[in-house]
Amino acid sequence: MKQPKSMKALEALGRVKLSKSFFMRDFLYSEISNFYGMPNIPDDPDLAIEAGTRLCEELLEPLTETFGGISTRSGYRSCTVNKFGNENKLNCASNEKNYAKHIWDRRDSKGNIGATACIVVQSFIPRYEETGDWQSLAWWIHDHLPYSELYFFPKLAAFNISWHEVPKRTIHSYVEPKGCLTKPGMSNHEGYHKKLYEGLF
Repeated sequence: MKQPKSMKALEALGRVKLSKSFFMRDFLYSEISNFYGMPNIPDDPDLAIEAGTRLCEELLEPLTETFGGISTRSGYRSCTVNKFGNENKLNCASNEKNYAKHIWDRRDSKGNIGATACIVVQSFIPRYEETGDWQSLAWWIHDHLPYSELYFFPKLAAFNISWHEVPKRTIHSYVEPKGCLTKPGMSNHEGYHKKLYEGLF
């Protein structure tokens, strides 16, 4: 598929089904793009679709099937939108750091593909607001899904979830306790963590 150069072509891209529950259109909305009037359109739609399909099929669909509805806070970002967000301190890392993450249509420095979305698990919000607990959801994902990176944020327990060809298997958080929850080599990384998410659903 060529980069869309018309509204009809963009409409066709948006209609591409990435998985049972998700279309490409679900990931193209951007507040930066909307407010500042810049298109958020992939240069390489085929690569974006390939990476986005893996993200949806391997991570987002299992989450939806287990916990119900998911809301997308941020999905795909074009290089232009992401660069603008980084340069204007709008919570975007540099383009180079976001290749194969939020920038789905660029391979990373090692030639691998990947995709990131910032999502909210709707059914988890009441538990989080009542207890401040985000770790139970993180550990469930760690035990059940082939994620690469998770990064949790304070509002609504939103988190970045990444699929990557070579997964890192790391969990970080801006929510207390802040920092790294687990990564390869840490004593808590291996094994099964069922006791840490008992009662989650």
